[in-house]
Amino acid sequence: MDKTFDEVWDKCLKVIKDNVNAQSFRTWFEPIKPVKLAGNVLTIQVPSQFFYEWLEEHYITLLKKTITKELGPEGRLEYSIVMENNYVNNSMPYTVKIPAESGRTPKNNPVTVPIDLNQNTIKNPFILPGLKKISIESQLNPNYSFDNFVEGDCNRFARSASFAVANKPGGTSFNPLLIYGGVGLGKTHLAQAVGLRVKHLFPGKTVLYVSSEKFTHQFIDAVKNNTQNDFIHFYQMIDVLIIDDVQFFAGKEKTQDVFFHIFNHLHQTGKQIILTSDKPPVEMQGIEQRLLSRFKWGLSADLQVPDLETRIAILEKKLYADGIDLPRDVVEYLAYSITTNIRELEGALISLIAQSSLNKRAVTIDLARQLIDKFVKNTTREVSIELIQKIVCDYFNMSVEMMKSKTRRREVVQARQIAMFFAKNMTKSSLATIGMNCGGKDHATVLHAYRTVNNLIDTDKRFRSYIEDLEKRLAMQV
Repeated sequence: MDKTFDEVWDKCLKVIKDNVNAQSFRTWFEPIKPVKLAGNVLTIQVPSQFFYEWLEEHYITLLKKTITKELGPEGRLEYSIVMENNYVNNSMPYTVKIPAESGRTPKNNPVTVPIDLNQNTIKNPFILPGLKKISIESQLNPNYSFDNFVEGDCNRFARSASFAVANKPGGTSFNPLLIYGGVGLGKTHLAQAVGLRVKHLFPGKTVLYVSSEKFTHQFIDAVKNNTQNDFIHFYQMIDVLIIDDVQFFAGKEKTQDVFFHIFNHLHQTGKQIILTSDKPPVEMQGIEQRLLSRFKWGLSADLQVPDLETRIAILEKKLYADGIDLPRDVVEYLAYSITTNIRELEGALISLIAQSSLNKRAVTIDLARQLIDKFVKNTTREVSIELIQKIVCDYFNMSVEMMKSKTRRREVVQARQIAMFFAKNMTKSSLATIGMNCGGKDHATVLHAYRTVNNLIDTDKRFRSYIEDLEKRLAMQV
């Protein structure tokens, strides 16, 4: 009884499976389809020219041995490559056959090449043209690990979801995982932490981090060089794909279209997708609805502005990692002064240490204040509720904890009302937010405090001097 092409290829796969690792088998041999057996020539279909070149460079000896084993010494292999003129315009694919006969390179017409052709063209968009070695580097920063990520109320949910994904990539309902939040809150750090942990737990998985800008430039180059199919297939091979700042795809229709196809393939094959953005999907403008709907398939986790305790913990962790000891009051001053951007907070700390080292000056509150004045004035800074509380409590010589307590002592109540007064005047926070940060009070209490302080300014000379002194101290922070 004659063998069928399916039977021959199945027997070849059994031999191949025993000679390569599981990840390589899934990536490079499971997608292959046998399409024809004519005499001693087996034709197999591969997804792209890139795929063909990879097989030729890495598995040619193994393929020769298996074909010889199943079809005899005269056995030969023929490739059928699925090509596409313009994938992003949804054109129909067509096939290029490559028998093992001639030495010409495959183009857009049927040609023949020998099975042992050694191509030097590299299709990996992260490798410079002309290099012979094909490799997929993760592009991850080793410093962006979970160990270096400081957890707080502001990021606990996103951190927990990310950790769950890292432990079971593609195996949770958090696919895609979209992490969003403002500038400098740790989106990139958290996304890359997932990649680093996956690489540690699953060495066989291919992880790739790429910014949306880099992805777009690579696609543009692929269009120019007529290698869109290679570009798409490269990204479809990734097990964990991390795209940073996906909101920058806005308005780029072709880039969105090609990413849509890559996204679909990865999601359908159980691969993990991680995205970061400065806003949730419902607020993204200029992104196609079909892509936005896919962003919503998994989990969207937000990163909020870190609270005071988290900011202090971030500074202390960095100091500990660098083996540096700073006075506690200086650390607290930095944390009070810079409230909305972790990157700026760490930058201020580095600048302070550099100033101290280069100028041979001790790190003091005065030095920190001089630095913050210069550092923060480059950006528009809103005085925070926490900083107002700190300055008011220092002025009246009491702790912030005391001010937030439920005590009804006159001096504590007065300090609390003054803090609420300045918070309403100097921040954009709602009355409810101010009350919540001042001991869990409601908005009516804040409004009452504001009116009380205004009345005392008009009727109590000594009280008015308190307010004037505090206004001067707060003005130095703006």
